[in-house]
Amino acid sequence: MKCSSCGNEAVYESRPTASFLCAGHFRESVEKRFRHELRKELTMGRKNITIAVAISGGKDSSVLLHLLHKTLSMRRDVKLVAFTVDEGIKGYRPPGIESARNLCLKLGVEHRVMSFREIHGTEMDEVVASGKSEGSPCAYCGPMRRDIMNRMSIDFHADYVALGINMDDHSQSVMMNVLRGDFGKMLRMAPHDHSVEGLVPRIVPMRKIYEKEAKLYAILEGIEHDDGWCPYSEGARRNRIRELLSQLEEETPGTKAAIGNFFDEMRNASPVSGKKLSSGKCEICGEPSSGKICQSCIRSGKMIKKI
Repeated sequence: MKCSSCGNEAVYESRPTASFLCAGHFRESVEKRFRHELRKELTMGRKNITIAVAISGGKDSSVLLHLLHKTLSMRRDVKLVAFTVDEGIKGYRPPGIESARNLCLKLGVEHRVMSFREIHGTEMDEVVASGKSEGSPCAYCGPMRRDIMNRMSIDFHADYVALGINMDDHSQSVMMNVLRGDFGKMLRMAPHDHSVEGLVPRIVPMRKIYEKEAKLYAILEGIEHDDGWCPYSEGARRNRIRELLSQLEEETPGTKAAIGNFFDEMRNASPVSGKKLSSGKCEICGEPSSGKICQSCIRSGKMIKKI
């Protein structure tokens, strides 16, 4: 296969565009889409901004930090910091933390680690062993992880928190909310174009990049990352949605991108903004919550510590 642009040996086939790309043009394609989305999601009007990057050590978040550093490191008005959430999953999280630390050290980015144990008084291994997760560990892990992500971003005095959500992840989240009929939660999905008291806006500049593209980019750029897979995610409903969307993408290339575009058009057309859908604070921890008690406190079952 030859590159559709230059005739060099191709390393990637883009089925949605019916084209082949060499290593150079593939990198250019990924970086161009990343920069375009980043410009849409960031507001650079203020004098200085801090972006906290949530890095697990996996391919997506590692590529995210690499691209942010490559794009913004020369700007004096932008500061990048990074953090990793340690859920307490033996054999899975430690390698990711090591990869995240190594990448941050290489790029000269400040990096911190915060654990479930420190904030929630428990770990996912304990939650699963206790049987409290009732076959759905992700329902426990997700809210507690998001709580720490927000707390760490506030601790960094960040203006944004960047997540390594790729196109596959984003389309899956849209479809999961559609199937649940949860319109409000869909409108609150990242990227956030507004500020809510106590909640750092999330940006997802990789949401126009396929998961397989992130993996290939990491390989071509030599970006250190961990390929571990969470042992508790096997029964997650997202896996079924992932399979369905991958099948549809195979049959009709561009399906996942179309779902993302539908999400954008739907939110832009909605008379109800994400800001109007935001609510009060949790009665226990004081963090933003759509109910009296946030899901993080409900799942942990304990009084949440303050950082």
